[in-house]
Amino acid sequence: MCATTTVSAAGAAPAAATESVDRRGLLLVTVIVGVVLASVLAAVHLTQGSSSVGPVELWRVLTGDGGDQAASVLVASRIPRLLAGLLVGVALGTAGAVMQTVARNVLASPDTLAVNAGAYLAVVAFAAFGIALPVLTGGAVAFLGGLAAAVLVLGLASGGGEGTVRLVLAGSAIALALAALTTMLLLLFAEETTGLFAWGAGTIGQTSMDGVSQLGPVVLLVVLALLLFARRLDLLMLGDDAAAVLGVRVPRIRWAAIVLAVLLSAAAVTVAGPIGFVGLAAPAIVRLAATRVPGLQRHRALIPAAALMGVIVVLGSDVALRLVFGGAAGVEVPTGVVTTIFGAVFLVVLARRLSDAGSTAQADSFALTTASDERLRRRLVVLAVMVLLVVAFCSLLLGDAKLFAGDVLNWITGQVGPVTNFVMNTRVPRVLAAILAGAALAIAGSVVQAVSRNPLAEPGLLGVTGGAGVGAVLVITIAPLASFWAVTAGGLLGAVAASVIVFGLAAQGGLDRSRLILIGLGVSAAAGAAVSMLIIATDPYNGAKALTWLSGSTYGRTLPQLLPVLVAVVVAAPILAGARRELDLLAQDDDTPRILGVPLGRARLGLLSVCVALTATAVAAVGVIGFVGLVAPHAARALVGGRHALVLPMSAILGGLLVCVADTLGRTVIAPGQLPAGLLTAVVGAPYFVWLLWRSRRVG
Repeated sequence: MCATTTVSAAGAAPAAATESVDRRGLLLVTVIVGVVLASVLAAVHLTQGSSSVGPVELWRVLTGDGGDQAASVLVASRIPRLLAGLLVGVALGTAGAVMQTVARNVLASPDTLAVNAGAYLAVVAFAAFGIALPVLTGGAVAFLGGLAAAVLVLGLASGGGEGTVRLVLAGSAIALALAALTTMLLLLFAEETTGLFAWGAGTIGQTSMDGVSQLGPVVLLVVLALLLFARRLDLLMLGDDAAAVLGVRVPRIRWAAIVLAVLLSAAAVTVAGPIGFVGLAAPAIVRLAATRVPGLQRHRALIPAAALMGVIVVLGSDVALRLVFGGAAGVEVPTGVVTTIFGAVFLVVLARRLSDAGSTAQADSFALTTASDERLRRRLVVLAVMVLLVVAFCSLLLGDAKLFAGDVLNWITGQVGPVTNFVMNTRVPRVLAAILAGAALAIAGSVVQAVSRNPLAEPGLLGVTGGAGVGAVLVITIAPLASFWAVTAGGLLGAVAASVIVFGLAAQGGLDRSRLILIGLGVSAAAGAAVSMLIIATDPYNGAKALTWLSGSTYGRTLPQLLPVLVAVVVAAPILAGARRELDLLAQDDDTPRILGVPLGRARLGLLSVCVALTATAVAAVGVIGFVGLVAPHAARALVGGRHALVLPMSAILGGLLVCVADTLGRTVIAPGQLPAGLLTAVVGAPYFVWLLWRSRRVG
C-alpha cells in the first residue's frame, strides 16, 4: 500500500512539473506574440503621416543616410506621436486593469468611472478663465478632477445590487453631467477654449516632446508601484473578508490603487486628451485571454499584459484610421474617436455575453412620500397643470426683452406694436417647444424605467438620443444651410437606425434588461464619437455650430416645426393609457406578467418603440436634452405613487415644467446671451441623480 502511494506520488511530481512548464511556456508565447504585434504596429505607425516621407526614407534616416527633410519629419512629428501612443496605451491599459480589480467589475474603466470626464472638465475650467498651465501642473489639475469623479462614482455605485449595470449607469450619468458643464464652458468662453473641443476627443498628435518627456517617468514609476502591490491586488480579488484574513489592509490598498490608477489616467489626459474606452477594452481583452492562458490572471502578469494591450489598441486604432482614410486623417480625426467606437463595440460584445443580473429595485421604490388618498393624488395632478400654466405665462414675459402681462393679452387680441409682436412670435414657439419636448422625454423615461425595471434608466440609454444626434449633425455638416425639416428628418432617421441596432442586438433572451441597457450605452458612446468626428473633420475650430444643437436649445423654433413632437405625444398618449396595466405589471417582475398572460418580449418591444418615437421627435424639436427622462418620472412617483395611470400624466407635466424653466433661465440669466436648455437641465438633474443613487445605496 505504501509502495503504491510512493510510486503514485513520484509519478505525479513530474506530471505537475511538466504542467507548470507548459503553463509558463504558454504565458511566454502569449507575451512574445503581444510584443511582436506592438512592434509591428509601431513600425507601421512610423511610416504613416501627411508628408511624402515613406519607409525607405525613414530607414535611411535610421541608418544615417537620410536627408534633412526625412529626419525633421521623424523627429518633430512621428516619433513624438508614437511615444505619446505608447504612453497613453500603457497608462490607460494599466489604469483600467486596476480599476476593474478594485471595483471587481469587468466594465470599470477611466470612462465608466467618469475619470476622463472629470479630468477634461478640470483642464477646460482653467483654460476658460485664461490660466495657462505647464505640463506637470496641468497633469495635477487633471488628476484632482479625475480623482473627484472616480470617488463620487465608486461611492454612489456601491451597494444596491446589480453592480455591473449600476456602475455603468452611475458613471455614465456623472460623465454626462460633467460633459454638460464642460460644454457650457466651451460655449461661454469660446475664444479662451479654442481647439479644446477637438482635443477633448483625444488625439496623440504632438507638437513637441514636452508632455511625453515630463509625464513618461511618472507613468513608469506608477506602473512599477502597482507591480509592487500585485500580490495584494490578487488577494483583493478574493473578497474583502478573505483578503483581510490573509493580512491585506483592504481600505488602504483599495484607495492607494485608485489614486495610482487615476494618476495614470490624468497623465494620459494631459498628454493626449480623454481617449475613450482604451481602459475598458485593453484589460477586458486580457482577462478574457486569461481564461485560456493560466497565470495571466495574476496581477504580476496582468498589469504588463494590460499595458501592452493598451499600446496595441491605441497604435492599432491610429494605424487603421490612416490606412482607411489616408495619412491626413491622423491630423483631422482624433485617435480617441476610433478607440471610442472600438470600445463601444467591445462593450456591446460584453453585454451580449451577460445574462440578466437579477432583479432590480422596482421603479417606485425611490418614492419620497406618496399620497395615500386617490383623490388627493388627482388633485396634485391638477395643481401641477396650474403651476405649468403659470410658469409658461411667466416664461413669455422673461428674456432679453422684458414684457408685461398686459402685453401678452394685447398680443392675443392683436393690439400690440411691431416690436412686442416680434418678441411674442419668437417666444411662444420656444415655450411650446420646451413643454412638448419635456413632456415627450418624461413620458419616455417613465416607460423605460418601468420596462427595464431600473429606476436609474432614462431614454438616452437606448441609444436613440445619440443616433438622432448623428443624423442631425450629419445633415448640418453636409449642408450647413439645411432647413429645419432636413435636420429633423436626419435626426429621425438616425434615431430609428440606432433603435434598430440596439433592439436587434438585445433581442436574444427576450430583450433582457441588463443587456439592453449596456448595449444602449455602447451605441450612445459610438454615436457620440461619430458626432465628434463629423464636427472635427469638417471644421475643428467651429464646433459651436453643432454644440448648441447637441446641448438642447429652443432657439429659432417656429410653430410648424413643433408638429412632429406634437403628433408623437398625441398618438402616444392613448396608446400608453391603454397599456397602463401592462406597465404596472412589467414594473414588478417577470413572473407576474407571464402568469397574467402578458407576452414580455412583444410588450417590451412595443412600449420601447413608442419611447423611440417620443425621444426622436423631442430631440428633433429641441436637440439633445438629458436627465429629463430620469428626473421627471421620479418626481412624479414621489407625488402620486407608482400607478402609471397617474405617473404618466404627472411625468409629462413635470417634464414640460422642467424644460420650460431651464429654457427661461437660459435666455434670461446672461441676456442677451443664451445658454442651451439641455445644459441647465443637466446642472439641475445631476445633483438629483446623485441623491437618487445615494438614497438607493442606503436602501440596498
